Amino acid sequence: MKRHAKLTILGLTFLLCQTFGQGFQKQFYDLVSKKDTVGQIELLQRWEKTEKEDPELYVAYFNYYVMKSQTEQITLGQNPKGEKVLQIMNTDTTKKEPVGYIYGDTYYDTKLLNKGFGYINQGIDKFPTRLDMRFGKIYMFGKTENYEKFTQEIVKTIDFSAVIKNKWTWTDNKPVDDPEKFMLSAVQDYVFQLYNTENDALLDNMKRIAETVLKYYPNQVESLSNLSIVYLLKKEYDKALEPLLKAEKIDNQDYIVLSNIAQAYKLKGDYKKAIEYYELTVKHGDDAAKKYAKSQIEELKKK
Repeated sequence: MKRHAKLTILGLTFLLCQTFGQGFQKQFYDLVSKKDTVGQIELLQRWEKTEKEDPELYVAYFNYYVMKSQTEQITLGQNPKGEKVLQIMNTDTTKKEPVGYIYGDTYYDTKLLNKGFGYINQGIDKFPTRLDMRFGKIYMFGKTENYEKFTQEIVKTIDFSAVIKNKWTWTDNKPVDDPEKFMLSAVQDYVFQLYNTENDALLDNMKRIAETVLKYYPNQVESLSNLSIVYLLKKEYDKALEPLLKAEKIDNQDYIVLSNIAQAYKLKGDYKKAIEYYELTVKHGDDAAKKYAKSQIEELKKK
């Protein structure tokens, strides 16, 4: 299904443990930089015997098994991934579309990856406020396209955030700055990841995440918008309008919300209301939103 509705996203760059601490932690990441896997596992075993209650041990073990599980392969196929992609063109020069692609792809050894998940699970059990551990787990479920566990872990994180009142920690057990905003912006990135698959089977996953956020933050505009998009893509336009109109009351100048309201009315067949909201989008939107809204107004006036 071609998607016209828009999601708002805030960027999150994820990588576990980029601060090089002292002792075992520093030695481990030095060995990672040298790609010395034998040295890494020997160090991890010594570390475990000496400082088993060090949370960074579990992060390091997780990173070790994630890296160990990866295999890079050159693939010939129809679904190119990554930035380096070679197009294979038809010998018939009148045809402009590639017949295939050559690209690099990453495969994961399930047995090794599960060992990594085992260690990060131990880390989360021992240090439940470590948000980097939870995000690491979610990140890998996303990389391996296990979207059910991906969604479950996001929901667990949101629920637990309410229990601890957003008192999250990160590497070296340092408190997260503005933890509520940080956590919710990451969740929005994860929702965008689901949306960007263009797999309608994952719409309910998006819905579950949005509803979980709204359980604790009923006025969170991004999640109201996400919920509406699920209904828009399911062609349930009246249901889509409910969260959108609530979001408009919270912020009546959010042009993404306004544009999505216009889209819902357009799809519903109420062109008068659609034009009204596209005009509001022109008033409050950025250049791209204004351009799109103006084109929609012109199209709808012809109907």
